[in-house]
Amino acid sequence: MTDAAPFITQALGLAAQALFLSNPNPRVGCVIASGAGAVLGQGFTQQAGGPHAEVVALRDAAASGNDVRGATAYVTLEPCAHQGRTGPCCDALIQAGIGRVVASIEDPNPLVGGQGFARLRAAGIDVQVGPGAQQSRELNIGFFSRMVRGMPWVRMKAAASLDGVTALANGTSQWITAPAARADGHAWRARACAVLTGIGTVLEDDPLLNVREVATPRQPHLVVVDSRLQTPLGARLFDVPGRRVFIYAADGHPDRAQALRARGATVIVLPNARGKVDLPAMLRDLGANGVNELHLEAGHKLNGSFLREGLVDELLLYLAPLLLGSGAHGLASWGPLQALADGVRMEFHGMQQLGPDLRLIARVAGRADF
Repeated sequence: MTDAAPFITQALGLAAQALFLSNPNPRVGCVIASGAGAVLGQGFTQQAGGPHAEVVALRDAAASGNDVRGATAYVTLEPCAHQGRTGPCCDALIQAGIGRVVASIEDPNPLVGGQGFARLRAAGIDVQVGPGAQQSRELNIGFFSRMVRGMPWVRMKAAASLDGVTALANGTSQWITAPAARADGHAWRARACAVLTGIGTVLEDDPLLNVREVATPRQPHLVVVDSRLQTPLGARLFDVPGRRVFIYAADGHPDRAQALRARGATVIVLPNARGKVDLPAMLRDLGANGVNELHLEAGHKLNGSFLREGLVDELLLYLAPLLLGSGAHGLASWGPLQALADGVRMEFHGMQQLGPDLRLIARVAGRADF
């Protein structure tokens, strides 16, 4: 039997090409190969509403005049078994006469959850599951989070000096890091379903918070935590075409809410007992709106609230070889803690030098165990 590893590796590479494209659908790649190891067709999931990886690969094979009957489909996620905006991929594979399916991991979507494999096996197709499972899950950590936990994977991004300063006392923060790190930060924005910030950042910086430094076929949505609906109607955040703007408030302020809705914003009022936005409820609502990965780019106060409430899953930190001294703003305002054991224990997940700066990825210990 042909070794699956090279084809799954190729399929994972294809899945990575859907990184900026397929949200809110998972990033999936598919390679169809003959028993002799010849690639007959390949593809990856397209934009929402477009064909999934298996259908793209089948179409690629047909366009090349290749017969896929009896061939093996190597796919990085269980072929779907439900009717959404597109038809079930498992049915497409069955109708094409595929003889074997090698899949990396079961789909966590309860509408699929093993049903695709069951339908394939019922049709007499040999199914193998497991190769590339960890890589596929990592590529789709936000999709798994939304399907299993009902909320997005929250990634907090910050740029800081070596002594932890993210902005001077006067608010100056541009630019702590060099161009390579800033471009990399935009790539992480581009892979997210939504970018989140607070009203303080909107009022102080009037940011676009869109993707500019890398090419992307879509702009992530924008989420603003704005308890009192202070977002200016002329804010630049409304000037980015093709994205939704969600504004979460604690007080409805009907006139302000109506004006913001007229600007195209979706206004959701979710107060907690302290008169602030209920952040856990907000995350559940974003999950219900198809947000897989939430990219948090906020100031030290909102960052502190997310950490205090245990809502951060991952830290994306860019460190510049620079010291900026005391009296400035740090990553997050929370605490003070009384014991070291009260801190948020994290695990390093990746490290890379980008120009003069260092990118660190750290995850809250055990957070990905779902």
